[in-house]
Amino acid sequence: MAERSTAAVDVADNSGDEPLTAKADAATTDGTAQTQDAEAPGSQDEASGAEGPDAVPASPDLHSGHKLARRYRLEECVTRLDGFSSWRAVDEKLRRAVGVHLLPADHPRARSVLAAARSSALLGDPRFVQVLDAVEENDLVYVVHEWLPDATELTALLAAGPLEAHDAYQLVSQISQAMAAAHREGLAHLRLTPGAVLRTSTGQYRIRGLAVNAALRGITADQPLRTDTEAIGALLYAALTRRWPYESDAYGLSGLPKDLGLIPPDQVRAGVHRGLSELAMRALANDGATASRQEQPCTTPDELAKAVAAMPRILPPEPVFTAPPEYQRTTYQQGTYGRPSARPSSATQPVIAVPPPPLQSRTGKALKWAVSALLIAALGLGSWQLAETVLNRDNDSGEPTPTQTADDGDDNNAVEPDKPVTVATAQDYDPLGMDGSEKPASIKNTYDGDASSYWNTDGYYSADFGKLKEGVGVVLDLGEVQQVGNVEVSFLGGSTSVELRTTEASSLPQLPDGFTKAAKGSGTNVALTPDKPVQARYVLVWLTKLPLSDDGNYRGKISDIKITS
Repeated sequence: MAERSTAAVDVADNSGDEPLTAKADAATTDGTAQTQDAEAPGSQDEASGAEGPDAVPASPDLHSGHKLARRYRLEECVTRLDGFSSWRAVDEKLRRAVGVHLLPADHPRARSVLAAARSSALLGDPRFVQVLDAVEENDLVYVVHEWLPDATELTALLAAGPLEAHDAYQLVSQISQAMAAAHREGLAHLRLTPGAVLRTSTGQYRIRGLAVNAALRGITADQPLRTDTEAIGALLYAALTRRWPYESDAYGLSGLPKDLGLIPPDQVRAGVHRGLSELAMRALANDGATASRQEQPCTTPDELAKAVAAMPRILPPEPVFTAPPEYQRTTYQQGTYGRPSARPSSATQPVIAVPPPPLQSRTGKALKWAVSALLIAALGLGSWQLAETVLNRDNDSGEPTPTQTADDGDDNNAVEPDKPVTVATAQDYDPLGMDGSEKPASIKNTYDGDASSYWNTDGYYSADFGKLKEGVGVVLDLGEVQQVGNVEVSFLGGSTSVELRTTEASSLPQLPDGFTKAAKGSGTNVALTPDKPVQARYVLVWLTKLPLSDDGNYRGKISDIKITS
């Protein structure tokens, strides 16, 4: 029986929707299998030349068990969409699983699908899922392609979290090189989504649906090089942040907050590799690269591949050391070593170790006396030196020996008190709010040293900000990167839950995930102390739960913030 895989069909990944057969077999998905082609907003597939629904004939009414060319037995329909269907099938001649796309011969896109499939088959690049056959027969057009049983979609990989820097580096390197080779042969993808990228068990990334996916859907583009380059940039952005770089959610990923624009990945999530972050922006930004580097944008996969090659190579993480298992005796499989004896245990003769004979000769006796004499002489000499030392100390001047007090201790062992860290400026931080502002006029009261003055948040209907956002806070700019050992926050009005977040970045992150969480606590006087001192330029005091105020609303009030090293 043919194996089931995530690598079967490559044309039905619409914005991460669930496939038609996902509940029956989650391992046979290719991103979606809906009856309507709902593309992800902001993706590169918006330029479509598809005919209207009236002009598209119904997809062939076939069933499981049907054979094509007396060879390909259809097993399971994975997609039925826009006049074509996609199947998992079995090549009975070679006894292997394959994927099949089917559409009527009178379909308005049948000719372009055949042409795209045959052109893709001529490429023969192992970095792409190979087209095995493209045939028009009995009023049907069908395209047969590889089915990879050991591959995993990028969609599934990102569902578990962002990729490590080395994996993201390998992704953009391999995909950009493969697409550069395809464009040199005049082939474009135009639908390069997370569902079209697979990673095999050996770590190689492979692309499916080259030219065929776009032909099946009638997708065209005026600038195919730029379209595929932006798609690679979006894949890298998603791999680094686990977010889709547009406002709308797509492919199981959350989009960016509205009205914020396209921000670099290292401002979306802490710990993102700076070089990869800038590379993603160079591939995505239509009007150029990031302002910090002013590098030229990458407008073709070949330019992107060269930019990746110019980067310092990102090595894989060091393997985690694990203690070896306790020693276990192994048995050697030749001879009788380690095997139980065939004779009864009563016949086994114990081996008795015979101690060596003592020194019985005249030379031996003389040696023993010599050693004994040396030991006695050494003991006598040591005793004499000890007695002389005691007598000399007693004969010293009769002045009393001064007693060392606690005040006379070594200054080097004294514990240095925590040093206060000066705050250069501060500002309210409300990136998740409607207007992005939270009482900025009174923000100086948080670090002026006056316990009677305070800064307060807006009023909310519940302690969790009326479920409108995750939190709000105050960002303190230290002017430069300094050591932060403790942050004391004094609240008014009741117990408040708060987190301490920090970053060494030279610019203020646009989202709270751009900071690193260092500590958290709750109360009216909260000491936020990281497990170890951290280096930071910006310190975010992030309120997550608010107390009930006298006016019936929930409101946070900070009277003082003190930072020490």
